[in-house]
Amino acid sequence: MKHWQRTLVGPDAPLRQVLKAIDSAGVGIALVVDDAGILVGTLSDGDVRRALINGADLEQACRPFVHTTPVVAPDGLEEGAALTMLRARKLRQLPRVDEAGRVTGLTTVGDLLDVPERPEAVVIMAGGRGERLAELTRTTPKPMLNVGPRPILETIVSSLAVQGFRRIFLSVNYKAEQIEAHFGDGSDRGLTIGYLREDQPLGTCGALSLLPAEVEGPVLVTNGDVLTRVDYGQVMDGHIRDGAAATVVVRDYEMQVPFGVIRAADGRISGIEEKPSQVFNINAGVYVLSRAALALIPANRPYDMPMLIQALIDADQPVRPHRAEGYWLDIGRPPDYDRANAEFGAVFGG
Repeated sequence: MKHWQRTLVGPDAPLRQVLKAIDSAGVGIALVVDDAGILVGTLSDGDVRRALINGADLEQACRPFVHTTPVVAPDGLEEGAALTMLRARKLRQLPRVDEAGRVTGLTTVGDLLDVPERPEAVVIMAGGRGERLAELTRTTPKPMLNVGPRPILETIVSSLAVQGFRRIFLSVNYKAEQIEAHFGDGSDRGLTIGYLREDQPLGTCGALSLLPAEVEGPVLVTNGDVLTRVDYGQVMDGHIRDGAAATVVVRDYEMQVPFGVIRAADGRISGIEEKPSQVFNINAGVYVLSRAALALIPANRPYDMPMLIQALIDADQPVRPHRAEGYWLDIGRPPDYDRANAEFGAVFGG
């Protein structure tokens, strides 16, 4: 929340001052901190009311009434993860603290209510083996590898949740039990999580044929190894607005030739360009698929997303590009994994 500093009071502040802080911030709580800003505890308006009913005076110091073991979130925890904690623990406020215990912010149920729930379902493709990261994925499925303080898949799910996507399906195959044990049915996160269980590898979109019949589309689909700050809601809204059969999120990818490039014709050199660059549109691994697109996916056999996109193009169905701005990283190789860990704190906080 903005202006969270209004909630701060000292442990020797009179109850009258605590009430003023609670009223000023408007979130029903005061954060009690010492001179160094370290969280001592919390006081809700209910705590103060009970103290007064039991004979306390408004000029009495608040220290005896402080709740000293509040649930807190670490500084830098992504907003989606913090909101998930609020839902899971049925809290109305969640103080943020750094490693020393100093208060750095406050997430409230009001922040959660600011994000309307979206009706569209999401599928995260999380069934691959991650063979190019074989040393890391012998015992752990790639989407469950830790990047920063938590699994890749946790960051993706949190990013979707904070944007209002609450119905999520995880496509699982390799070491599926680890993913299912971690996420369960999603109820502790305020989400509804289901599983598309592949008895055999079904390629990059074959598992979508396992979606329940009531999921008609459009469906947001993302790879389970892509960390991005893309606005998923904007992608979905553009797809619906344009009446597309499919939307493919695209990124610019620049390649530089490390040599001078010669232009020649009719036995003569007409020019030379030193180390030129060329920019390509690449597939960012995030899609929206309409009901018509989902209907083309064959049941329970391997099928890849490029095959589906080409089938739609061949059928003269509109396939829409959506250019993504901001951070994006596909974690396919060991250098990508190292880069993701190095950049995580600056991009996602934590």
